[in-house]
Amino acid sequence: VQLQACGGGLVQPGGSLRLSCEVSGETVNYLTVAWFRQAPGKEREAVSYKGSRGGSTYYRSSVKGRFTISKDNAKNMVYLQMNSLTSEDTAVYYCAARRNNLVASAWHDSRQYGYWGQGTLVTVSS
Repeated sequence: VQLQACGGGLVQPGGSLRLSCEVSGETVNYLTVAWFRQAPGKEREAVSYKGSRGGSTYYRSSVKGRFTISKDNAKNMVYLQMNSLTSEDTAVYYCAARRNNLVASAWHDSRQYGYWGQGTLVTVSS
C-alpha cells in the first residue's frame, strides 16, 4: 500500500484547505485511514480517523466541528477538509493507513498504522 498526500499550503486564519491522500495498492474502502500532524518542536498527534467498510469516524477534540475526513472509493482517495483554520493547525500533515479497524482507545496511536504517506505542510498565518 502506498499513500501520497498533497494539498498543503499557506492559508489565512479562518480560511479553509482540503488535503488529499492518493491510495494505491489496495482499495481504500478496505483500509482504515487516518490523518496525523506534527507541528515544529512537538510530537506527532492524531487528527482524524475513518474505519474501513463504513467503520467509525473519530476526531481529536480541537478539530471537531471544523475538520471532516472522507473517502472517495471511486477515486481511491482520502480527504481532510479543514475549515476555520487557526495558527494552532500549522503543522506537517500525514495520511496513514492500516488494514483492520481500531477500537476508539487506539485510533490515535501512530504505532498502529503500518502505511504512511509523506507529509504535506499546512501553514496558517496572516
